[in-house]
Amino acid sequence: MSFLLKGNEEMDLDFNKEQEMLRKSVAEFLSKECPFDTVREIEDSAEGYDKKLWKKMAGLGWMEIHFPEAYGGLGDPFVDMTIIMEEMGKKAFPSPFFSTVILCGLILMEGGSEEQKKTLLPKIAAGKRIMALAQYEEEASYLESGIQLSAQPDGGNYVLDGRKLFVLDANVADDIIVAARTGEGVTLFLVNAKAPGVSIQKMRTIGKDNNSAVTFDKVNVSKDSMVGGPGAGWSILEQAAPKATVAKCAEMLGGCEEAITMTVAYAKERVQYSTPIGGFQVIQHYMADMRIAYDTSIYYLHKVVWMLDQGMDAVKEVSALKAQVNEQYKFITERAVQIHGGIGTTREFNIGLFYRRAKAFETILGDTAHHHDRLADALGM
Repeated sequence: MSFLLKGNEEMDLDFNKEQEMLRKSVAEFLSKECPFDTVREIEDSAEGYDKKLWKKMAGLGWMEIHFPEAYGGLGDPFVDMTIIMEEMGKKAFPSPFFSTVILCGLILMEGGSEEQKKTLLPKIAAGKRIMALAQYEEEASYLESGIQLSAQPDGGNYVLDGRKLFVLDANVADDIIVAARTGEGVTLFLVNAKAPGVSIQKMRTIGKDNNSAVTFDKVNVSKDSMVGGPGAGWSILEQAAPKATVAKCAEMLGGCEEAITMTVAYAKERVQYSTPIGGFQVIQHYMADMRIAYDTSIYYLHKVVWMLDQGMDAVKEVSALKAQVNEQYKFITERAVQIHGGIGTTREFNIGLFYRRAKAFETILGDTAHHHDRLADALGM
């Protein structure tokens, strides 16, 4: 599907043959290697991911797709990453892919020194490095002012003091990119996860999405560990955020599609009053509303991905997308649980995997209210 834009520029939203092959490959791998029973086992494990699957993913080249060739990658467009994320979303697949390859990978690409890129990106691409981003704190703010963890100069080094919450995959990370406040403003530091003074405690969350609280107690880091210069941290986070946000939206919409597929199948099988409940008009209307919510969001996702791959400014579109997907994922999974009835809320039933993720993923990289505010600001209001 393509559209003609102003200036006769064509916006092509179709996937090419290679991208369709990538989608099929990812879908087949996850269906075979990580059925929903395995997903629950991984969720309950101490690590929150499967090391053997991680190595297999690296062997398939998933981690290297979007990184430049100079740093061990393939240099493929961003849309390929969203294909992988969408398929992961369909299977509720738990792994450090988003935290490592998407979040930290993009931050390093945007703000890392040449030495940091040459050292870390090839290791990430090969599946030999897991990383986490420590940004959010107890104030629960998405704004620059919410970063209060201090980084005090100490000779040629810095001393980090403070606590971060909801640090995705910190418990298995080799390195943590920490957003701290220096005299120049927000500054990013690359910290070894096992450095003296770093303590990591897993958090119990509704999504069982492997978050941790990380405390930095007088942690010494060198000036060379900065990602970007002093005070450049917030700008780097803002530059990495659009693609990271859209990648998360792709994962969420994959979950939406799978929730619809599951619920249609259940409505055809579940018999009440001697007839499948899918024959009742109210259920049919529920399913139609769920499909409309998904379709409008998935096509908007494709538009925003295309804009980012073209290097276009998509600040308004990214916030509009995340705000919409936040609400649609909740709406679709809530309706799905209603149609399933009481068993839909149980952990043993697969629809519950998506219902829990809908709420957990809403807060990642900005909840609905935050993106409404950003969109209003972008509109000059």
